[in-house]
Amino acid sequence: MVTRSSATRAAIVALLVAASIARAEGTFPHVGSISPATMEVLEEPDQQAPMRDGARLRVDVFRPQAAGRYPAILYQTPYDKRGAAPRARAFAARGYVVVTADSRGRFESEGEWDPFSPLHKQDGYDLVEWIAAQPWCSGAVGMFGPSYVGWQQWWTASQSPPSLKAIVPEVAPPDHFYNCPYQNGIFVCWMLDWAGLMSGRLPHSAGPGPYGGFAVNREAAYRQLPYIDFDTTRNYLPTSWWRTWMLQNTAAGDYWRGIAYQTPESYAGVQVPTLAATGWFDANFPGTPMNFTAMKQYGGTPAARQPRMVIGPWEHAINNRLSAPDADFGPEAVVDWDGYVCRWFDCHLKGIDNGILSDPPVHVFVLGRNAWRAADDWPLPEAVPTRYYLHSGGHANSSAGDGTLSTTPPGTQPPDHYTYDPDDPTPSPPYGNGHIDGPRDVSESARRADVLVYTSPVLEQDVEVIGPITAQLYAATSARDTDWMMRLVDVYPDGRAVFLAEGVMRARHRDERHHGAFRPDALGTLEPDRCYQYTIDFWRPTGNLFAQGHRIRVEISSSYYPYYLRNLNSGDDNLALATQPVVAQQTVYHDSSRPSWVMLSVIP
Repeated sequence: MVTRSSATRAAIVALLVAASIARAEGTFPHVGSISPATMEVLEEPDQQAPMRDGARLRVDVFRPQAAGRYPAILYQTPYDKRGAAPRARAFAARGYVVVTADSRGRFESEGEWDPFSPLHKQDGYDLVEWIAAQPWCSGAVGMFGPSYVGWQQWWTASQSPPSLKAIVPEVAPPDHFYNCPYQNGIFVCWMLDWAGLMSGRLPHSAGPGPYGGFAVNREAAYRQLPYIDFDTTRNYLPTSWWRTWMLQNTAAGDYWRGIAYQTPESYAGVQVPTLAATGWFDANFPGTPMNFTAMKQYGGTPAARQPRMVIGPWEHAINNRLSAPDADFGPEAVVDWDGYVCRWFDCHLKGIDNGILSDPPVHVFVLGRNAWRAADDWPLPEAVPTRYYLHSGGHANSSAGDGTLSTTPPGTQPPDHYTYDPDDPTPSPPYGNGHIDGPRDVSESARRADVLVYTSPVLEQDVEVIGPITAQLYAATSARDTDWMMRLVDVYPDGRAVFLAEGVMRARHRDERHHGAFRPDALGTLEPDRCYQYTIDFWRPTGNLFAQGHRIRVEISSSYYPYYLRNLNSGDDNLALATQPVVAQQTVYHDSSRPSWVMLSVIP
């Protein structure tokens, strides 16, 4: 028998302790040493940058007052370039030139405004190269910014501008049928607000809600039929693109293909390192993990195939809150994000070896545990895909029903039934600027008979879930088309039912060749009362600790209104033209031959 000496054992313990400390220090995005904010800033507003077609975009330039050439950062936005001035000044003081630009057709920039014109791709390329050629630029250009500004970065990077060296897309959406304006084929209502706001050169009050500039009852406003007439009934300015959005209701249309970037070819065009950030409750969440995994596979260079991703407990306004309506995230929820971004740019634009390339590529905040977790990949390699099966005696309607959830496969069980009436849709929680601000108690809607509810027994130990969520649903409808919506909920001992994640799917977008998965360019038909298999990838995963004493719940409905525009169940080739709602009788199966389940990524 071979034994280790005390010295050897001590050395091993020391190594393990050192590794543990190093891992702990890497659990959230550490700033470390970054360029100091010591430089005076010179501001040069309303400069003009020429595009290849002759249009001139208005830009503001923030640069160190001292002579010399500096790396530059581009912030290209349709929301008024002046709004980025505080962030621009902060980075300019650290030795960067920051250029904020109004998108084509917005504010004083020339050209015609269309949110999804392919011209935005070439404008981004032209802006990067124009910046690189200026006498104050070192020739290295980065990009950063949130939401639509994140879209601009992916569109630009897919065109491979030679001077682009790194990007930081924050809460960037994916392509347009995976999130907005269509979430797996279902129109999200906050994009109606956004379209009104953005229907002119300047912000335009078209209501309802914060995007429209005044409070209007969304529940009533979105009932207008047909949907194509929203632009005439809600004070939109005349646009050509609004009706294109509504009439081209699959990704097969030329309009959507022209601006798409989530293809292997476009990802291969991205030659630069990417650092992306989002929040678990960001309404544009799916873009960040989709891009992370795709860049690892298709990125155009070795550096591009090593993406970085940060997911916090935030909604669309990242890194700005320690709590939500029904949760407290603790003191670690907010980090020095711009400090970490500066460290990223110091490495890739200034060439400083600051160790950021040795950081774990993934940082996620675990709700309930209220702590950051670092990982080497996404999905987390240690996560175990675990099926939670739906069970009932045929009466899972509402939280008072007999629906249960367990890891035991079903045997012989009757299906569950509910009625979906488009004139009485299942209510979603209220939302402000387009984002359900979770975690939020959603127990009220679960009391309705048009919601099937499946709840686990009280947990005897903690269950930590981090990563993608996939559902298999066997279901039938009496209508020619309908929607399926599934939600993951954490039920607290005090009765609160806290919304965490969801998956949705318009039935006619299922791909029969791939187990009923969503296919953005499909537009099939349904045979009434026929059972179909659906594979629903939750667009909003989770990182949550279901604590001992809690219960795991899954809800199913066919609407969640007014967050999602109602499906009228009419089966019309284009729902935007439909005027007659159809009541649908829905059936969900969960037996041994048709097992319906939700697969959670469980951390051992």
